[in-house]
This record gives sequence, structure tokens and C-alpha cells, in this order.
Amino acid sequence: MQRRTLAAAAAAATVAASLAAVSPAAAASPDVVISQVYGGGGNSGATYTNDFIELHNRSGSPVDVTGWSVQYASAAGTTWQVTVLSGTIAPNSFFLVQEGAGAGGTTPLPTPDISGSIAMSATAGKVALSTASAALGCGADCDAAPGVRDFVGYGTANDFEGAAAAPGLSNTTAALRGAGNDTDQNGTDFSSAAPSPRNAGSGPPEEPTDRLIREVQGAGHVSPLTGDLVRVAGIVTATYSRGFYIQDPAPDSDPATSEGVLVFTSSAPAVARGDSVSVVGRVSEFRPGGDANNLTVTQLGSPTVTVVARGIEVPAPVLVGPGGRRAPAAVRTDAPGDVEASANFNVTTNALDFYESLEGMQVRVVDSVASGPTTSNGELTVLPGGQGSPRTVRGGIRYTYADPNSERVILDDNITRMPAADTGDFLPGPVDAVVDYSFGNFKFNVLAAPTVVDRGPVREVTRQQRPGELAVATYNVENLDPGDPVEKFDRLAAGIVTSLASPDLLALEEVQDNNGATDNGVVAADQTYATLIAAITRAGGPTYQFRQIDPGNKTDGGEPGGNIRVGFLFRTDRGLSFVDRPGGGTDTAVGVERTGFFRAALTASPGRIDPTNPAFAASRKPLAGEFRFNGKPLFVVANHFNSKGGDQPLFGRFQPPTRSSEVQRHAQATIVKSFIDDIRGINPLANVIVLGDVNDFEFSETVDILTHDLFMWDLPRLLPPAERYTYVFDGNSQVLDHILISLPLLLRGFDHDVVHTNAEYADQASDHDPQVVRLRL
Repeated sequence: MQRRTLAAAAAAATVAASLAAVSPAAAASPDVVISQVYGGGGNSGATYTNDFIELHNRSGSPVDVTGWSVQYASAAGTTWQVTVLSGTIAPNSFFLVQEGAGAGGTTPLPTPDISGSIAMSATAGKVALSTASAALGCGADCDAAPGVRDFVGYGTANDFEGAAAAPGLSNTTAALRGAGNDTDQNGTDFSSAAPSPRNAGSGPPEEPTDRLIREVQGAGHVSPLTGDLVRVAGIVTATYSRGFYIQDPAPDSDPATSEGVLVFTSSAPAVARGDSVSVVGRVSEFRPGGDANNLTVTQLGSPTVTVVARGIEVPAPVLVGPGGRRAPAAVRTDAPGDVEASANFNVTTNALDFYESLEGMQVRVVDSVASGPTTSNGELTVLPGGQGSPRTVRGGIRYTYADPNSERVILDDNITRMPAADTGDFLPGPVDAVVDYSFGNFKFNVLAAPTVVDRGPVREVTRQQRPGELAVATYNVENLDPGDPVEKFDRLAAGIVTSLASPDLLALEEVQDNNGATDNGVVAADQTYATLIAAITRAGGPTYQFRQIDPGNKTDGGEPGGNIRVGFLFRTDRGLSFVDRPGGGTDTAVGVERTGFFRAALTASPGRIDPTNPAFAASRKPLAGEFRFNGKPLFVVANHFNSKGGDQPLFGRFQPPTRSSEVQRHAQATIVKSFIDDIRGINPLANVIVLGDVNDFEFSETVDILTHDLFMWDLPRLLPPAERYTYVFDGNSQVLDHILISLPLLLRGFDHDVVHTNAEYADQASDHDPQVVRLRL
């Protein structure tokens, strides 16, 4: 009996050992795990010349990996490349597998324990540790395949352990396993940090060092402890779907160092507000969106979290605004350049540094006023205490180069939904949040949805033009196409008929082709115009006609396939007529010719101005049209200049921000001004209107180019400062849309009105406000 018992035990042990040898990754590895993955070796910006996979024997016994393999497949691949292993990994030791080399990099890896030649993706892929040498044959379920001892999917991989993949990587970041247990959750077991390859001679793994949160944050935009494994204590102030924030309940008196930090778990955390926790994690800097223009967010990745106590009172929020800490007026005052590389960090002079010093902390704003509407992304920009300048006449705050309005704060919905609010609305009482950063701005992630009291102004309605007055308007209709809901057409039509009082002539911007963003080569937009004209008629307006020229397919920017363009709508029942003159085409440049003494005419009407000039590459081409009003000639140029896309953000990493898009707009303005000069050269008293979405401010060089000789006059520039805005971006009211008239029209008298019907409201027919000028010819 005794011998049979021993034999059974031996057999059971043999079976257990056999099962362990083929244990799938779904059961946490008892010994060897993948501890680091790096695919950026030899790429541009990389330090190391080779990709690598690092293994770690976490057990107290040596493990012979002879005949095992590490294998790699692309993010969605089914073909596995294999590096066969040999040798033994000592207890608590590492094993470095060198893989493919690139042409870049400056530093070779530490002496590898074995070498392969796999070229791994720097951003996304799948790595398996197998107890066999044969290539895997699976696709999206390899993490649980027989023989797979450990598995890591990173970035956009279609296979990974647990609920989420490890973070996406780059040429300068690797996926590093944290110090905690292997939980078979790639998303939480790994964080993104600088590669740190370790071989068999690297010694035992590092132990976390005890640090205070303020030491992790440091007095700067980048943590002085980046890459370190640390243990910090704090109180949970907020949780969200992929992490939580902790704050030190015993802060120091240094305003430059934050007392809060983000703990990134990649999935829903198992903690709650008021938990006192100890967190072991690796310090890293996460750059939102991978956009080099964004500042980074300090975080603790791959955390091991221990709840020490529950129901603890959270630290009091820091009051931001009147009665509390106030941001300096200047975004940055020191030498230009990369603020993350600057040794200067001054929270009393630099708004960028001020908000950085609050990163991860709980803050409070009180009795705020909305300086812009709630956006479709759930962001609401407010003025704490309702204070800020220069204000607009309707409760917003006006942007200038000299004053970017650093007192604004953006309330975001990362934790809770934000209510709809309009410019000028009031948020009574306190609103608590934690400070984060994304998309070029510091954000206040609100903890509970605030109350909104409607105090905003009503939508404007302009007056009717009088007999003898010509009403000319511009309206960006925001990617309009027949696939839009009837409601959008009806709202635009109601705005044209009621808010704009059915002007005689409209320049429209962002008119899309007949099937919108469907990318199938269609460029015609006759159905788009017809649908809008029919909606205007239903709204009680006159019957409009249109003139335009189709762009080349995908040559004018905007949504791919949408083929946005500018065009004219006009009514003929009040003395206005269009002079149709053949010859205009997609790539045919319109000119100006002399037809008599002081008489100018377009060579084609409508016609596009210099459409093949590189200044209009991937941008809308200006459309010129010749009109007559009660027999008087009128030249009109509709425009939609190059967008501001590509400009560096106001609160970004590089200061002062470079406005690179201006170069193209300056060139476009120069071409349009030259065309005007051609008209003026024939008739110095010509009636000329240049209008549309110029995508630049009334104080910009773009507008200066059009107006510098005082023949053309920018009407928004002539408004009182508090009325100069047609658009609201990040809570900043600003002018993007313009009407410019020639000096003869100016001297005869005009009445100009920006009609605020859209930009200040969460419920919009378009994101631009239209404007109208009434002229006496």
C-alpha cells in the first residue's frame, strides 16, 4: 500500500509537471515571463540599434529553456517568426533575446543571451513565449494556445492577455512589466517607458523606492524620476474607466510641485474615491495621442495597488480663480523652444507652468461663466468667478495674440457627462475636478455634472434691407451635403430667411458634393444647392439661384471625398443680376479685361482665381463673380482660405506656438489682392467685395495683405472690439469670417452686422456665425 501511494504521487507529479510545461498563458506563468518588449531598435530617434525581447525567471529555481522559443507576429498577423532558445535562466534573473537591427540607433544592446533576426514593429505586435520551437499556427487566440507560457499583445494587437493590450509603443518606448504579480492582464501588467534591456548578468530586478507624489511630479514638465520603479501613498480622489488619481493628504508649501498623480491601470480600477492606497508602479510620461506638440502627463504604470483603508476624507480641492490660485496672464515668458527641455519653471509668471503644477490634483472653480458652448466632445470652457478680459458684448472672452486668456479653464467629461451650456450661461457654486492634459490643453476632469443656469443671450436677428440697399452675406455652412438631415437644411434656411433677412447675395463656404464624404469621384454639387434653395423657399424666403465651379476630385481639402467649395446664392427680385460669361473652369484662371473707359470685366463669370497656383494646393480656390445691382457693376470674390490645421497649440509643448499655416494664407491673400489690383488698375472706383472664411483674425497679417493700401476695408476690424468675433474655439471668441469692401463702397455708406446665431450655442446649425453688410450703390 505504501509503495502504491508513492507511485501515485510520483505519477501525479509527473502529470502536473507535464501540464505546467504546456500551460497556456491564461494561467499565470509560475516562473519565466516576458518582462520587456521593444520593436523600435535601429529606427529614427532610437538609442538602441536592435529590437529585443527580455525574459525574467521570477521563481527561486533555475529554468532550462532549451528548445523553447520566443515568437513574433504583426498586430493582426497569423504568420509567426521564431527564435529558438537554449540555456538556463537562473533564479530571479533575466534573459536577453536580441532581434533585428535597423539603420539607426547609437548604442548596441548589452551582450545578448541569444540572438535572432526578427524585425518587430515599433508600435504594435504580438510576442509569445512558447515551450516548443515550432511556429504557432493561430491568429487571434494564441494567448491561450497549448505550449504558450506567456504572451504580450501591444498597441493595436488583436490578441493579448486579459481585457486590454499593453500600450502602443514607439521608437523610444518599450513595454515594461511592473513589479507586481503576473495577472495575465497585458493592459495593467505593462507600461510604456524608455527601453531598459537586461541580460543574465544584470543581477536581481530592482526594488521599488519609497517616494512622495511631489517627488514623482517634480518642479517641471517632466518627472525627474521617469523610468524609476516607485512606491507612493495617497488618497484616491477620482476614478475613471482606465485609471485613478491619488493625492497626498499632507502637502508641502511649494506651489511648484503637484501633490496628485495619475495611476494608469488601462482598465476599470478596483478602488474608490476615499481609499487610502499604496501604489507600486513605474514612472512614465504619456504624450496624449502621440502628438509631439502635446505636453506629457506624468503617470504610474503597471501598478500594484494595495488598499490600506477605505472611507478616508479626501484632500481639500485647490481653489482656482478669484479668491484662490490664479493663472499668470502669459502662457510662457522665457526663451522660445521646447518647454520640456527648459530649466526654467515659474508658476508665478508662466500659465503653462502654473497648470502643470496642478496636474493630477483635485481643484475647484466657483460661480463660473461659460465663455463658449459645450462642444460635441463634451468640453465646456468657463471663466472661474465669471472674471476675465477682454470680454465680448455677449459674455464670451475675445482672443488676441497679446492675450490668449489663460484664465479660461476647460471642463471635460472624462469622468462624468457634461451638460449642454451656451456662452454666457452661469454655473452656480463649486465645481470640483482633477487636472489632466490632452489635445493641446490642460483639462479639468469634472467629478460631478455641474448645474447650468441659462443666462446666455438670445440668438440675433438682423434687420431687413431697405429699398435701394444691397444686402451681401457670407456663411460657412459646415460640410453641407444632401445626406445631411433635413433638419440641418431647414435650420440653415431659417437662419438665412429670418436671422439674415434673406440677403440679396450670399457667399457660401463648405458646400460639399452631391454625396458628401463618400469618396467615389463625384464632384458635382447641384443637388446640394438645390436642396438648400428648396429649404429656403419652404421657410418663406425668395427663390435663389446659384453659381459655382466644381473643384477637381480631392484637390481642395476638407473631408476626403467631400470636395468642399465656395459658391454664390443670389436673388433677382430686388435689382440684382448675375453676369454670366462663359470660359470658367476647374483649372482655368479668371482674368480682368478692359472693355471701355474705366470699365473692367471678368474674362469668365464665374471664374476661379489662379486655381493651379501652389498657394491653393489642397485648399479652396477663390471664386470671382460679376454682378449688377440696379445697373451698377459689382465684383465679388468668395473665399475659403487654408485652415489653421497644423498650427501648434496655445498651451502646447513648443512656445511660442508656430503658426505654420499662415504661410499659405499669406500667399493666398497676396494672389487675391493682385486680382483686386487688376480690377482697380482699370477702374479705381470699382465696387469690389471680398468675403468668406479667411481662417485668420482681423488683426492678422493675412488681412493686412488685403487691406494695407486702404483700397479694401475689413469690416470686422471696424467693429467695436467687443463685437469682433464670428467663431468660438476652446472658449476663445475670434474672427475667422470676413467681409471686405472697396473704398468707393465704404464712402457711400454701409451697415455691417455679425449675426450671432451659431458659434455661441451648443445647438448649432453651423460652427460659424454668418454676417451681412448692407450697401448703398
